[in-house]
Amino acid sequence: MNTNTAVIGGVVIVLLLVGGLFLYTQNNTGTGSPTATSTPTGTVDDTGGTPAPRQAGAPSATTNPSVISTDTTAVVVGGVVPNGAFTDYWYEYGTPALGSKTPNQHIGSGYSELPAPAYITGLTKDTTYSFRLVAQNQYGKAAGATYTFRTTVGTPAPVGSAPTAKTLAATGITRTAANLNGEVTPNKVPTQFWFEYGETQNLGLVSALQQAGSGSVKVPESLALSNLAPATTYYFRLNAQNSFGTTNGSILSFKTAGPPLTVAVPVVTTQVAGPVATTTATLRGTVNPVGAQTTYWFEYSANPGFGQGTLKTTSQGSAGAGADTLSIETAVSSLASQTTYYYRMAAQNAGGIVRGAALSFKTK
Repeated sequence: MNTNTAVIGGVVIVLLLVGGLFLYTQNNTGTGSPTATSTPTGTVDDTGGTPAPRQAGAPSATTNPSVISTDTTAVVVGGVVPNGAFTDYWYEYGTPALGSKTPNQHIGSGYSELPAPAYITGLTKDTTYSFRLVAQNQYGKAAGATYTFRTTVGTPAPVGSAPTAKTLAATGITRTAANLNGEVTPNKVPTQFWFEYGETQNLGLVSALQQAGSGSVKVPESLALSNLAPATTYYFRLNAQNSFGTTNGSILSFKTAGPPLTVAVPVVTTQVAGPVATTTATLRGTVNPVGAQTTYWFEYSANPGFGQGTLKTTSQGSAGAGADTLSIETAVSSLASQTTYYYRMAAQNAGGIVRGAALSFKTK
């Protein structure tokens, strides 16, 4: 094998390892349902709404001991819980003592743990370094455990860079729903994105992490929100991250249409599907019209984000205008075998559209 071939092979191996570490970490951060979620506790639909108040506080930081190192660089990935306030994170590192730090990065203001990756450069070959993750917001600072890694010899630095994230104007704005939009450029590294949103510029609500691929061109991304309050201003932004770091789009706003609700929205729940066969499944849920004429349907997709290009809906049915909770079953067909589908119950009356939590099933 000649020298050029060896170098190229080394770069490919590092990229695969870096992507594997990043994807492993993001799949083990407990972000929950793959649909838009209101991370603060409270009785809310998982596609929007205003949660019960939750006390903001100092963040938490968890250092991940797994590191991908090269001759002079290292990819580190920990986890941060912002705990309701805009939070920065960085890594402290040094040999042997912690004397250097990476630039601050912004991880948002939600209440669930998010990956906190960073790319450390300018290291010395074949040297042992100590490192730890640190996070800080207006309520305090937290530091994760300190671990060590050793740089290697003969392994070139990975190719790629931190993603770009651009927030775009919201569309499809109604009294209780809106679509958040943005663009992500992965910059040749496996990249994920999420939206933050809320009724103040502190945001606070976080959608589930979704994949943006590993290309080098802009990728349009969107998130459908429902259960919003009428005649209310909402703020939002798009965030993206890969193994090189986290980037944030600008904060934009939109206002839902008025007037305020005079009719309560329906109450819906999504229930476990069944039976599930090779190409068919029975979707189940409940709906309570709360005294207003209500229609219902199911939404399902092989895309956990319920993307517009893959979203399918069942025919609408009438739930009447009573005050009792009704059990609903709807059969769907023409599904692909051995495929995971995501689904949720939806309903609408004069008060607006609501959607239940997203569940999933896999065809046989």
